[in-house]
Amino acid sequence: MKKPNTRIVSASLITETVKRLFIQANYNLPLDARDRIRECRRIEPWPPAQEALDAIIVNFETAFDVMPICQDTGMACVFLEIGERVYIDGGVADAVDEGVRLACKEGFLRASVVSDPLERKNSGDNTPALLYIDMAPGGTVRVTVAPKGFGSENMSRIAMLAPSDGVAGVVAFVIKTIEEAGANPCPPIVAGVGIGGSFDKAALIAKKALLRPLGQRNRNPIYAALEERLLEKINALGIGPAGLGGQTTALAVNIETMPTHIAGLPVAVNISCHAIRHAAAVL
Repeated sequence: MKKPNTRIVSASLITETVKRLFIQANYNLPLDARDRIRECRRIEPWPPAQEALDAIIVNFETAFDVMPICQDTGMACVFLEIGERVYIDGGVADAVDEGVRLACKEGFLRASVVSDPLERKNSGDNTPALLYIDMAPGGTVRVTVAPKGFGSENMSRIAMLAPSDGVAGVVAFVIKTIEEAGANPCPPIVAGVGIGGSFDKAALIAKKALLRPLGQRNRNPIYAALEERLLEKINALGIGPAGLGGQTTALAVNIETMPTHIAGLPVAVNISCHAIRHAAAVL
């Protein structure tokens, strides 16, 4: 029996939404990323870096609404924020996987997922998705998809620092991670940094940090200043677009935090290439 004020959302609607968003995210770079790349090109003084940024701009302009931005169409990360008054009339995980499966077929997206990490047999349709579910107040479902390529994912790192390492330890770890990554994650990058929580939660909030619009700073002025400090230090490394040198190694640094244990200071860095792909819809 339907409870009072309960809203029914069909599993088929979730499937259709995931399919549409997954294709959209793979074809269309978000406006904030496009604007940021163009701004970096305007102020970049190094000719090889200028040429690399020009090629990136031509690529995302050519791909828009027509074809994937990158041949690595990514592992499907799907975030659902489900309102407490919502009832979904079917299996949520199955609905999400079907949306990814249809997107792979209809959007001509490369199948990049293996069903077992050691046997390496390709699933053929980018499933299963990596599904993250949070409960929220209200009667809506927010669907966010973030196709994640592994050139950048492979360069991501986590560290369990000691509380005494403090801000200096966090900065040193982030910079070391980016410096060791070099050209591998297809810079210019976006660095999502998660501070706090536990071993697993630090990595999760680092990944969620990549969903925040570029240029939107952390609401806490302490972490907003740290974002700016890290961005300046990363761009001073001189790695540059495609590893060709210059001042545009990173487009942004986004930090997210959460409470942690008195004995710990977990820090995770989740790197995205310049194709910071994500799309969202509210049902």
